[in-house]
Amino acid sequence: MTEQELRTLIAGGETLTVEFKSDQGPLSDNDLIEAIVCLANGRGGALLIGVEDDGRITGLHPRHQTHPANLAALVAGRTVPPLAVEVEFVSLSIGKVATLSVPAAHQPVSSSDGRLLTRYWDVRGRPGCRPLYAYELTNWLAERGQADATALILPDATWDDLDPLEFVRLRRMVRENLGDRALLELSDREIAGALGLARSDDNRQAPTVAGLLLVGKEEALRQYLPAHEVAFQVLHGLDVAVNEFRRWPLLRVHEWLMEAVGVRNEEQELMVGGVRIGVPRYDRAGMREAINNALIHRDYTRLGAVHVQLRDDHGRVSNPGGFVQGVRPDNLLVVEPRPRNPRLADAFKRIGLVERTGRGVETVYRGQLRNGRRPPNYDYSTEVSVSVVLDAGPADLDFVRLAVQAGRRLDRPFAAADLLALWMARREGVTHAPALAPVIQGAVAQAQDLLASLAQAGILEAVGRAYRLAAELYRSAEVKPKPITPEDAIMAYVEAHGRITRSEVTSLCEVSERQATYLLQKLAQQGRLSRQGSRRGAGYAIPGANHASTPVGNERS
Repeated sequence: MTEQELRTLIAGGETLTVEFKSDQGPLSDNDLIEAIVCLANGRGGALLIGVEDDGRITGLHPRHQTHPANLAALVAGRTVPPLAVEVEFVSLSIGKVATLSVPAAHQPVSSSDGRLLTRYWDVRGRPGCRPLYAYELTNWLAERGQADATALILPDATWDDLDPLEFVRLRRMVRENLGDRALLELSDREIAGALGLARSDDNRQAPTVAGLLLVGKEEALRQYLPAHEVAFQVLHGLDVAVNEFRRWPLLRVHEWLMEAVGVRNEEQELMVGGVRIGVPRYDRAGMREAINNALIHRDYTRLGAVHVQLRDDHGRVSNPGGFVQGVRPDNLLVVEPRPRNPRLADAFKRIGLVERTGRGVETVYRGQLRNGRRPPNYDYSTEVSVSVVLDAGPADLDFVRLAVQAGRRLDRPFAAADLLALWMARREGVTHAPALAPVIQGAVAQAQDLLASLAQAGILEAVGRAYRLAAELYRSAEVKPKPITPEDAIMAYVEAHGRITRSEVTSLCEVSERQATYLLQKLAQQGRLSRQGSRRGAGYAIPGANHASTPVGNERS
């Protein structure tokens, strides 16, 4: 780690994955090991020794300035099971700082004296350490793919706690949703065995958590799974129009929620090329995936209800239990599916209620975008809950027309990444691979290949290094192009690449060198750009932005 990288890390402050420890005391071995255990049982991260809580660098105590391997050996010898950390000393003018890279544990790690800790946010929004309690271990393992809480049997529950009418509902839903038709030929007990809803235990068939959740009687759910609850709410401003809570089995809950959303799901009609297109407030397939994801992936050991809220301009679906390890809002589209409750997820797939490939999030994205609404927003999720906001405001009907015409030009199904590229090009006027890459949650090269393929299909057209919606696409969709000024194109390029030169402006805006100079000077006078370097190294960037300057050829602007 370089000095600049260390200072950047410190400037970000303490987080769930970054911990500062003062060594002026010096830092005791017990405090060091507890901090390591805490990070390992969380998401892993970095422990910086020689840094105060407020970010001041005070340096390592002489006791710890021996050799990095000594600190690594101390950690391995005082943790159970032994934890391997990478230790590095970074020399600064004020002294040395030790950086310890702590891997995320795949099984609970404790100190050698039995302390089991994990990272959390306290009530003031500051990161800290707390005990990892015994009742949390099943869910802790489930988040890491090491256990399945819904596959466990309920020792006191019996077969009579399962509702025969819910088995009837299950078979009907298999038929309606084109699920696994082999289930239709089985008896109730055979279905329970095939889906893992019950297991043999002491010469009896005992329900599993998944079994009780799917086909259990309401009174049994209240008794054995008191954390299970689902809420449906309709809110107009501060007024609550509907506020209903249910503890029903999940198949019944699914039908109730879909009907409750459906009767309130207004739809606009749009004619595109002589074909009627329905534009609902909520895409039915996308809403279904969002609801079912909340039911499947919630933490059933944590109190709190799954909430489905419909507001004037958006819907919101949330559930107790954060993302499982490795899943974040910025990789939902591309990460491998990791269900918290595999047994429950498999049953939903075989019944036909969710996407069989596990790519339900893509269905949510496609549903929002093809109806002319913003992509789903998962930014309100926390380490203890997942929340998705679905835009339900006025639809961009022109974008719907463009998307329909664009879809007809592709020789493959329209993916979420295609729609996101169109959305960016429509919203910004132009888009670039560096700007598009984080939006589609992929690499810059992947974004460039996507843009090139859409251009080859006649959906986009290249403008220098940027892309915009093709003029022919606008004409076929009978939509007026969104006006974009050269200044807007330049600013979009700078936001994507960090800086721009005069020659890049001539290519991007298809103007002369003199016009490019005028545009750059105009933006500089307005304070939107500032000049960096001179002559050969001259370029323009957003004022205050930290972008490295690199020679870009002979420039006089």
